[in-house]
Amino acid sequence: MTARYFQFESDFVESLRCVPMTVRYKLDLAGIKLKLNEWSKLDPAERAYLAEMPYINRAEIQAFRNMLSILVRINCGVMPTLMEPVKPDWGGAEVPDQVAEKAVTLGAAVSPDSWLGLGELERFALMKLSRPGHEGKNFLPALEEFGVTHGGE
Repeated sequence: MTARYFQFESDFVESLRCVPMTVRYKLDLAGIKLKLNEWSKLDPAERAYLAEMPYINRAEIQAFRNMLSILVRINCGVMPTLMEPVKPDWGGAEVPDQVAEKAVTLGAAVSPDSWLGLGELERFALMKLSRPGHEGKNFLPALEEFGVTHGGE
């Protein structure tokens, strides 16, 4: 499986110095909170491998969780912090409030049709980038990359 990276991540994808959305998504599904300093201590080949691991079914998510736990223990001397796995809940036609509100603050809007046209990873990225307290500098580039931005109404 080839890892999917977004254009708005291009400033760090080559080195994988930051955790890309595809890995962040897997972390949420697997119930792992990974610190940036833990990610940084992983070998670049290990980071790339984690990004490329499949995550479609429970067995693949469990394999990701097991592999990451082993790599963090070996490279950092600690076990990663475990949390309750996230169950994606953005499958409906309604644009989540936090996404809609973030778009409005940037003079954009996300229509329900545009939202429905997005894949799960794109929806996840917009949810992460629109979190309260998140800098969100990549939110507008993500909207543009996904083709869902247009002037606010």
